[in-house]
Amino acid sequence: MTINKWTLGLAAAGVVSLASVAQAEEQIKLTPVMTALSSTTLSGYVDTSAIYRPGTGKDGGTVGQLYSVQSTTRDKQDGFNLNVVSLTLDKPLDEGTWSAGYHVQTLIGPDANGRGTGLIQPTGAQNSIALNEAYVALRAPVGNGLDFKIGQFGTFVGYESFDSYKNPNYSRSYGFWIEPSAHVGVTASYTFNDMISAMVGVGNAYNPPIDAKAKYESVKTYLAMVTLTAPESTGFLKGSTLSLGYDNGAPDGSNAHIENFYAGATLATPVAGFSIGAAFDAQSAPGYDARAYALYLTFQATEKLKANLRAEYASGTIGAFDAATFRADKLLGITGTLDYALWQNVVTRAEVRWDHSLDGEKPFSATTSLQKNEVTVALNVIYKF
Repeated sequence: MTINKWTLGLAAAGVVSLASVAQAEEQIKLTPVMTALSSTTLSGYVDTSAIYRPGTGKDGGTVGQLYSVQSTTRDKQDGFNLNVVSLTLDKPLDEGTWSAGYHVQTLIGPDANGRGTGLIQPTGAQNSIALNEAYVALRAPVGNGLDFKIGQFGTFVGYESFDSYKNPNYSRSYGFWIEPSAHVGVTASYTFNDMISAMVGVGNAYNPPIDAKAKYESVKTYLAMVTLTAPESTGFLKGSTLSLGYDNGAPDGSNAHIENFYAGATLATPVAGFSIGAAFDAQSAPGYDARAYALYLTFQATEKLKANLRAEYASGTIGAFDAATFRADKLLGITGTLDYALWQNVVTRAEVRWDHSLDGEKPFSATTSLQKNEVTVALNVIYKF
C-alpha cells in the first residue's frame, strides 16, 4: 500500500486511520465497475473540410451530396465545414472461450444527420447526434470461434466506409450512394481458415433509422458476405482479397423489397507501394435500378505521401443517385487525392474531383443553369485519437 504525505498527516492528527485508508483502497481495486471499464478504450476523430466549386454558386446538387454523406440539411460547397465529431467506446473480445464486449460509436455534427440513425425528436426530425454503430459483441467456442453482434451495425456490402479517413478518397463513390448504410439486428461471423471467412445477418429493415421496421413483422432484411484472402504461398499476391456480398429487405414501414449485390477486391502488386482495388454495386427495387463500377489505384510514394486515384462509372433509372435533383442515367467520375502526413495523428489530403454526364443530360446544379460537368476542389483535415 502506498500512502502520500497528506494522508499520513491526516492520520497523525487522528482525522483518518491507516486501516480505513487501506480498506478503501482494497474496495476501489475490487469494484466491479472499475474492473469492467479497465479494458474499455476511448477513441475518435474530428473531421473538417473546405470545398470549392469553381464558377458556381453554393447550391448542392448530386456531387454535393457525395461530400455530404447523403445529408440534405447542410450544403458543403464553397466554404469551410465541420463534417462530424466521432467518439467511440470499445471493449474488444478477448481470447476467452466465452468472451463478451461492446462497441459504441457516436456521431455529432452535420454528417450525423445524414447517417440516418439520429435521435428522433417529437416532430419526427432528426438532430445532429447519431450512432454509427452500437452493439454487444459475443464469442462462442465453436470451432475457431463464432462471433456475434447484436444491436446496430454497419452494412456488410461496400468498398468504402462511413468514416472517411478509412477511404482512399475524401468524397464518396457513386456505389457508396446506392448501398445500404446500417441495420439493427444480429450478425454471425466465422473464420474457417486464413483464406475463407463469412458473415451472415438479419435485421429489422433495409434503411438505417434505429429500430425501424418493415410494414409486416414477418418481413426482415437478410445479409451475407464471403471474403477470400490470398495466402502467403501466392507470392506478391498474398493479402489480396475478394469479397462477395448480398442483402435483401424492405424499408421502414414498407413491404417493397430492395436488393443489393456487391463485389469488391483488393490486389497487391509486385511494385512496392502500389495496389489496386475494384468494386461493383447493384441495387434494384420495383421500377428502379442502379449500377456502379469503381477502380481504385493507390501508390505509397514515401512514408508520408500517398496518392489515390478513383475512376467510376454509374448508370440507372432517372433519379437513382439523387431523387431530388438528379436527371442523368449515365455518369463518369474521376477523383484524385493526395494524402500527406504533415502532423502526427492528422490526416491532411487535397482532392480534385470531376464528374461528367454521359447521356447528354445536365444533372449538375449551378447558380443560373444546369451543367454536364462539375469540378470540385477539396481539402480534408482529420485529427484521430
